Amino acid sequence: MNITGEITVAAPREAVFKALSDAPFFASCIEGVQDFKQIDATHYDAVLETRIAYMRFKFKVAVEMTKAISPEEIEAKVEGTPLGVVGRLTATATTRLADLGGQTLIRYAIDATLTGKLGSMGQPVLKAKAKEMEKQFSARLAAAFASGGAGAAP
Repeated sequence: MNITGEITVAAPREAVFKALSDAPFFASCIEGVQDFKQIDATHYDAVLETRIAYMRFKFKVAVEMTKAISPEEIEAKVEGTPLGVVGRLTATATTRLADLGGQTLIRYAIDATLTGKLGSMGQPVLKAKAKEMEKQFSARLAAAFASGGAGAAP
């Protein structure tokens, strides 16, 4: 399943790159992230709790930042298993940043594979959840830059 989208942030590209490559900040913008732990400079573990359609899922996820080219691109691999349900999540997320004269255009692409009960839910349901998560992420990211909390000044 491929999910793509764009988000515009009212901040310079360098500041947005710095914020998005800061894993604890990035995780704070995602609804449902709990127990976030840094393993080393590029590896992180967390628990993600979310509701998809009528079901609540809790995933144990491992994230590896595989590429960070300042201030243009960030890539990460995610592997997770839902707790209490058979299945698996694997994804590669690529984020590209473009300068928009004082603002930054974030283009993202996620290539995800879901197996088990979650995988059987169907792409329309999962894509709708991804769009909902994008809106929440965008609002939290914009709020962080509006308050100066994400390093809004380069």
